[in-house]
Order: sequence, then structure tokens, then C-alpha cells
Amino acid sequence: MVSSKSTSLADITDRFLQNLCAQVQSGDRLVVALSGGVDSVVLLHLLAQFAKSMRLKVAAVHVEHGISVHSGQWSAFCQKICDSLGISLTIHHLKIRKQPQQSLEAVARDARYQIYKNIRADYVVLAQHQDDQAETLLLQLLRGAGVKGLGAMPTIRLLDLSKNTRLFRPLLNISRSEILYFAEQNGLSWVTDESNQDVSYDRNFLRHRIFPMLEERYPAYRKTLSRSARHLGEAAHLVDELARIDAENATIAGKLSLQKMRSLEHARAKNLLRYLFGQHKARLPNSRKLEEILRQLNSIEADNRFYFVMDNLAIRCYQGSVEFMSADSSPASLEPVIWQGEPRLVIKPLKGVIEFVQQHGRGIDLSKLNQRTITIRARTGGERFQPDCKRPRRSLKKILQETKLAPWMRNTLPLLFCDDQLVWVAGIGVDCNFQIAKGNIGLDVSWHPD
Repeated sequence: MVSSKSTSLADITDRFLQNLCAQVQSGDRLVVALSGGVDSVVLLHLLAQFAKSMRLKVAAVHVEHGISVHSGQWSAFCQKICDSLGISLTIHHLKIRKQPQQSLEAVARDARYQIYKNIRADYVVLAQHQDDQAETLLLQLLRGAGVKGLGAMPTIRLLDLSKNTRLFRPLLNISRSEILYFAEQNGLSWVTDESNQDVSYDRNFLRHRIFPMLEERYPAYRKTLSRSARHLGEAAHLVDELARIDAENATIAGKLSLQKMRSLEHARAKNLLRYLFGQHKARLPNSRKLEEILRQLNSIEADNRFYFVMDNLAIRCYQGSVEFMSADSSPASLEPVIWQGEPRLVIKPLKGVIEFVQQHGRGIDLSKLNQRTITIRARTGGERFQPDCKRPRRSLKKILQETKLAPWMRNTLPLLFCDDQLVWVAGIGVDCNFQIAKGNIGLDVSWHPD
């Protein structure tokens, strides 16, 4: 227990306020991840204390995982405490089910973070504190994590690359005992998750068995481990910067050059691959799998049609370039889509948009499309095409091969037909018989894949 001699309510409040002021601005919307436990209850009360003076918009979100028989009571408690503070609360009801070899903690965490990503706010605020940071660092060490994993939890990070919402942890320099002291001195109520006492969970084992012994010998271990985590976080940032520089030098049009990757030192090539996996939002592979991926990329021939699936990411190689894409990126079957003059058509099965713009001297001769059925289709085989009037009509298959387009991309291109005549192929052009004469207004068609 923290005594008034070692800390005070004012000291805890001042540190929290400093952390808050360093990040947020007047008018920001903050959503507290409220579990009902003492940490998140204290966080909610601290934010409520300063919301009005700092002109902050504070709300809360509670995720009911459906794991504990008491989860309904916890939701009701969170609603009651938010009502007492005049703070709006959103409750999400889940039924967590884990697959064999999966950690229940990890599955629940992933489900929570998926909800956080869909929250419209400037910050999703978490109640993780100094003890959590120390536990995370030691767990990562025991799992054999690298520098990035050992950087543990940052005070702030972007939640989703496609949005501006950030995760914010303003209690990281405040200990669990200080949080408990604050709650007791302010007469706060909270709920207790019975699973927090279950030492079959790694984190609980460290918390209840290892850290009490560690504290006897090293009373300041929380601060020192947290400081190490910050140093490692800075090192991880520098490693990422090096990978970003290597990625700029080794990638062309989003594709990794095998030759340039192979010119890197082994550890640096692995660092580059980790960075590229992260850019594609893929779960990072363990050391053994990463070594295997790099070994295969180093051993294949430049024209080998390499294919490797890792989690939700597919890695392909064609003519010396490595491409990263979603593992489910294969196009769905496309039924013919009739064009009726719309300026744009969303082609969901091929994952893209076709745009139609009238322009002088470019595109398709509109007069040849009048009173005829215009459809968008996918390749079926046997199509013949003549994009160059000086060359004979040839098979579309042969033309696509000459473009050096990767084989897996050839069936993702939309084709435009006028009745049964092939008029336009995405990325290739317009058939000779339908090309607009100079000076006339034509229909310029363009394809924009996701």
C-alpha cells in the first residue's frame, strides 16, 4: 500500500494532468475503455475531473466479452458509474470463442481492439499503468521478442493507419499501488475480475508469484523496467527508420526488388521484411518462419513463380519482383455488368472502380457504341484484341504476356464489350476498330483497383 509519505493524491493527479496536457487539446473527444476494474474507474474519474476546465469531450466504452458469469453485472456497474458522472457509455456484447492453440486473453484482446478501431474519437484512452508496462516487458523477454516487442507499450500510438484515432495511456508512469491508493482515498467503487487471481495465466503468475519476490530485492523495479522499455522503444523506432530507408531504396511501384533485397546484410534484410509485413498489417512471423521466408526468397530464380502464404498475407514473386497482397485477393467470379452511361462503376468482384470521362481525341468512338449493349466482363479465354492498328489482331493472352503483367493479375482486369466485340482492356487500351479520330470527343475509360 502507498503511504502519504511516499506519495499524495496531489502528486498522482499532477502526474496524470501533465501526461494529459502533453497530448490532448481543447475540443478533443476522448473515449475511455472502461472495464469496471479499479484502474479504468480511476482513469474515468481523473478525466471527468479535468474535462470541463480543458473543454474535453469524454465518453466511455465497455466490452462485455461474455467469458465470466458476472459480465452482465460488470456492464450494469459501468453504466451506473457513467450515469453518476454524466458520461455517455456504449456497451458492446460479445461471445468470445477461442480456437485450439489460441490464447483466450489474446482472442479477447483482439476483439476489443477491433471495436476500438471503429470508434470515432481523437483518442481511445486505456488505463494501463507502470506495473502493466513492467509485466509486458518481462513477458516479451520470456517469449524471445526482438527490439520492437521489448519496446512494450508506448504512451501514444496510432490505432489504425487509415484513421486519425490514437491510443492513449496516460497512467503509464503511475503504479498500481498508487492507483489503488487514489481510489480508496476518494471512496471509489470498482469490480474485481475473478480471473485476475488465476495464476495459470502468464501475466497473473508474474504479478502474484514473481514480482512480489522481485520487489523485496529491487523495490524500484517498476520504474527501472519501464525506463528500459522506453529505451527499447526508441531503439525500435530507429530500426523502423532504417527499414523505411531500405524500403524506399529496394521497392519500385510497391514491389520489392529481389536483387536489392539480396544486397542487404542478413539481419538488415530480415528487418526490411518485418517492416513490409507491418506496412501490410500482417501479423509478424516468429523468428523461425521469418528465416524460412528469407531463405526461400534468397534461393529462388528471378523468374520463379514463388507463392508463400503467411497468416492473412500472400507473398508472390515474378520476374525478380516480390509482391505482398491479401491472401484472399483472388477475384470472385464476375457476372456481366451493363454500363448505362454512369460516370463510374464499382466492380466489387474485381475490387476496383471504372471511370468514364469524355475527352477530346482520346478513348472510344462514342458513335460506335450507340444503340448497342455495353458490358463489363472478366476474361474467359479465347479473346482477341488489336490495340495497335499497325499490328494484326492477336490473342489477348499473348498481349498480356508481353506486358509482363504478373500472371495472378491478368484475370483481375475488367474488359469492356460492345455487344460481343472486345472494345477496351484495362491497362492495355482501346481496340483499333473503336479508337476515336483526332479532334473528336471520345470516351476515356480508366480502371482504378483498390
